[in-house]
Amino acid sequence: MAVCARLCGVGPARGCRRRQQRRGPAETAAADSEPDTDPEEELIEAGAATLTGIGVGVGAVSAGPAPPPRCSLLELPPELLVEIFASLPGTDLPSLAQVCTKFRRILHTDTIWRRRCREEYGVCENLRKLEITGVSCRDVYAKLLHRYRHILGLWQPDIGPYGGLLNVVVDGLFIIGWMYLPPHDPHVDDPMRFKPLFRIHLMEKKSATVECMYGHRGPHNGHVQIVKKDEFSTKCNQTDHHRMSGGRQEEFRTWLREEWGRTLEDIFHEHMQELILMKFIYTSQYDNCLTYRRIYLPPNHPDDLIKPGLFKGTYGSHGLEIVMLSFHGKHARGTKITGDPNIPAGQQTVEIDLTHRIQLPDVENLRNFNELSRIVLEVREQVRQEQQQQEGGPEDARVRQNPHESPVQHSAEPPTEKGQEGDGEAAAAEAEQPAQSGQGQPFVLPVGVSSRNEDYPRTCRTCFYGTGLIAGHGFTSPERTPGVFILFDEDRFGFIWLELKSFSLYSRVQATFQNADAPSPQAFEEMLKNIQSLTS
Repeated sequence: MAVCARLCGVGPARGCRRRQQRRGPAETAAADSEPDTDPEEELIEAGAATLTGIGVGVGAVSAGPAPPPRCSLLELPPELLVEIFASLPGTDLPSLAQVCTKFRRILHTDTIWRRRCREEYGVCENLRKLEITGVSCRDVYAKLLHRYRHILGLWQPDIGPYGGLLNVVVDGLFIIGWMYLPPHDPHVDDPMRFKPLFRIHLMEKKSATVECMYGHRGPHNGHVQIVKKDEFSTKCNQTDHHRMSGGRQEEFRTWLREEWGRTLEDIFHEHMQELILMKFIYTSQYDNCLTYRRIYLPPNHPDDLIKPGLFKGTYGSHGLEIVMLSFHGKHARGTKITGDPNIPAGQQTVEIDLTHRIQLPDVENLRNFNELSRIVLEVREQVRQEQQQQEGGPEDARVRQNPHESPVQHSAEPPTEKGQEGDGEAAAAEAEQPAQSGQGQPFVLPVGVSSRNEDYPRTCRTCFYGTGLIAGHGFTSPERTPGVFILFDEDRFGFIWLELKSFSLYSRVQATFQNADAPSPQAFEEMLKNIQSLTS
C-alpha cells in the first residue's frame, strides 16, 4: 500500500478517504486510488510479484523517505498513461491493474495489449479483425500467447530411437507445432520439409482451443499439457481422424511417399525396406500422443571452426538424419536429433579432435584407401599415447590452450628434421593458408568408400582426426571407431567412417529458429546430457 500511496500521491491507504474529505471538489479525483483486487482481473498469476518494482516509466521507487511528488500519475491524461502502460512488459500489467480503479479501467484499452502482442510475440496480424469475433487483444495475450509461452521453441519428441525436431512458433493468431523433416534421401542440400502436428488458437470462445493436425482429415480435437519445466505432452482426442479408408496399407503407402518421396517398389534394397517398414510400424502407434523435451541451439564462440548449429546428414540405409554440431574447447561433437535403431537420437554420432589436423595426400594417393587408413591409424595411436601420458600425471600432459592455433599436423609425408624439432606452429599456419585464402585443397573419396550422395564438394578447407559411433541393431555393442572429419565450407562438412568404408555428407539447416538459445553454456551442456541419457 505504501507503493500505491506514493504512486497516487494521497498518503497512507487508511487516510485516503479522510484526505479526500478535507480537499475541495476539484481534488476528489484522488478517490480513484481506492484499490480493487478483483481476482478476475489478474490476467497472469506471476504478475503480482512485480508490484514493488513498478516504476511505470518514470523512475524506480526509492526505498528511503522521499519528498511527495509534485504531480501524481493520476493527474496525467489517460492517453499518456496508455502510452506509458503499453511500454511495460505484459507480465507487469496485472499488478498495475490492482493499484486503483483508474489504472484498471485504462488497462482495458486494447491498444496496450495490441502493442504487447506485437513486441513480445511478433504478432503482426491486424488484430482489429478480432473485434468481429468478440475476442480482445487482451484475451489473445493472456489466454493464448502468455499461457502457452513455455512451449515456444525447439523440442525433441520421445519416439524411441527415432526422435525428431519440433518447432513451436507464434504464427499469426495461432501457436503451431511444426515437425521438421529432412529432405528426401539423398538430397542433403535441399531445404527442410515441415508439417503441422498441432495448433492452438483463440477465435470465438473465451478459452484457447487445441487442435490435432495429424492425419489427412483436417483439424480435430486435441490437448496440450505442460508436464513440467522444459517438458510438455500432446494428445489427440479423435484418433479415428488418423485412419484412412484403405486401411493400414494405404496409410503406409501415403506415409512412404511423404517420408521418402518414393514407393516401396522403387526401393530395391531388402534391408532398407525392412528398416522403412519398421519405422512406420513404430512411429504410427503413437497417434500424435507424444512427450516433448526442450532442446537448445549450441552457443556460438568467435574461435569456433565454423558456426555451430543443425545439419542434415546421410546415414546409409537409414536415410537423412538431423545432427547438431557443437564445439567444446579442443573437441567438436555431432549429436543426433533424429536417429535410427542402430544409433538412437540423442547419441553423439561423431567427435572431432581439433588438436590433431590431418593433411590429406594428393588426389592420386587419396584414391588409395589403404594410404588414408594408414595416416588415420597412426593418428589414433598417437592420440592413445597422449591420453596415457595425461593419465600419468600433469608433468607428462601436453595440452594446448587453443586448439585452433597450433594443432598437431599429420600428413602422408614424413616430417622434416626442422619439423621434428618442434616447428608445429609453422606447419599449422601453413595448413591454414588454403582455408584462409578460400582456395582449399582437392578432395576425392578413396576407391571403395560408399556414399549416398555422389555430388559432394571436390575441394575442402581442412581435415581433422575424429571418431564415429557405430553399434548393432538396438544400440548393441556400441563402440567409437576412427575416421576423418572433412570441412568443406561454412555450411558443409563430411565424415569418413574408416571401419565401415562409408562417407557421410552434412549440410547446414538454413531455417531460422526463435526461442531456441540456451540461457547459459551450462544449460546447453545439461540439455545434451539429458537427451543422451534417454537412450543410453
